Amino acid sequence: MSIIAEYGNILLIMACCFGVFMAWGVGANDVANAMGTSVGSKALTIKQAIIIAMIFEFLGAYLAGGEVTATIRKGIIDPAIMAGTPELLVFGMMSALFAAGTWLLVASMLGWPVSTTHSIVGAIVGFAAVGISVDAVAWGKVGTIVASWVVSPVLAGTISFALFRSVQKLILNTDNPFANAKKYIPYYMFAVGFLMAMVTILKGLKHVFKDFGFKLSFLESMGIAAIAGIIVALVGIQLLKKVKEIPATPGNRFVSVEKVFAILMVFTACAMAFAHGSNDVANAVGPLAAIYGIIASGGEVASKTAMPSWILLLGGLGIVVGLATYGWKVIATIGKKITELTPSRGFAAELGAAATVVLASGIGLPISTTHTLVGAVLGVGLARGIGALNLKVIGTIFMSWLVTLPAGAGLAIVFFFTLKAIFL
Repeated sequence: MSIIAEYGNILLIMACCFGVFMAWGVGANDVANAMGTSVGSKALTIKQAIIIAMIFEFLGAYLAGGEVTATIRKGIIDPAIMAGTPELLVFGMMSALFAAGTWLLVASMLGWPVSTTHSIVGAIVGFAAVGISVDAVAWGKVGTIVASWVVSPVLAGTISFALFRSVQKLILNTDNPFANAKKYIPYYMFAVGFLMAMVTILKGLKHVFKDFGFKLSFLESMGIAAIAGIIVALVGIQLLKKVKEIPATPGNRFVSVEKVFAILMVFTACAMAFAHGSNDVANAVGPLAAIYGIIASGGEVASKTAMPSWILLLGGLGIVVGLATYGWKVIATIGKKITELTPSRGFAAELGAAATVVLASGIGLPISTTHTLVGAVLGVGLARGIGALNLKVIGTIFMSWLVTLPAGAGLAIVFFFTLKAIFL
């Protein structure tokens, strides 16, 4: 207890710095995933994508990211084990933030899209297993995270593959692509409205609903999302009436069709950014909230702690700065290096990723946003044949996924013992 009393303010300031650093990594790496398909397909310029992401990621993080956060991120450690040594939990969470932030910095510099959730989970597992006790870790939880490495990309890839195949069959590979685009795109618009509303309700606004004392069931969420889908489709029909066919060029007979899909992608990018900001800001601010709760209570380890709004503000700002300063590298990997994207392909990938998030939320599957989006892009590439994929880049991405958990764990162990040596 004396460590908390003596160095509490210093530890909190350091923790805030580490938390902002981790949030910067989320912005530089994870947010870039959500924007990669929009930029790679040329539906948005990189400047437009960054502006959209900055606005909607921040709104998602600050307005809808404030669920009461479990002190120990995702139930990986039993807080009762740490009750007698709260300073070790503070050191551990600080080392986890710094370790995950460091790994995200390295991955972002190399242009690797890695999972921020797995980075922080790996870091917490590392310090807990080595610095506290192997028994302190809920290894079953770690097993579900490893399972998500397969579940996320396979599910998203399958859905995106089917979506793009349907676009090819109904619109692109027909005698009159533009006429068929006007005929069938309202149905895709309904799907966009429905799925984006579901993502926003399930991932983005669940915290807000909880604050007002009510909870929507999955079926009720589907009903609201269906209404949103119908509204989007009706608005889309009116917009489509104004779109005039542009004479096809020899190299691109789908120029008019792609223009319509590009408009769709602006909406999907906004909604995905909001949902991502609300959901993944917890990777940066969850451990910070745990540290704040322990220091503010004078060393008491609670199972849950309220999320102060200033911590959410720090997290939101860190994400925005990370995206603006270094997000372009991972955007380039997702959008340009895996496979060549057009607006129709990017739309199929983004909608496939959104569908996976909704499906996983409904049935409780563990997924990673990063793995989902990469899998979706792979699915769209496969719909055009294996030759459309850059297998070397894909191999590098898979390798970076495998390294993420042990890298986060190893760095956290080093930082944990360093902090112990400084303060104890």
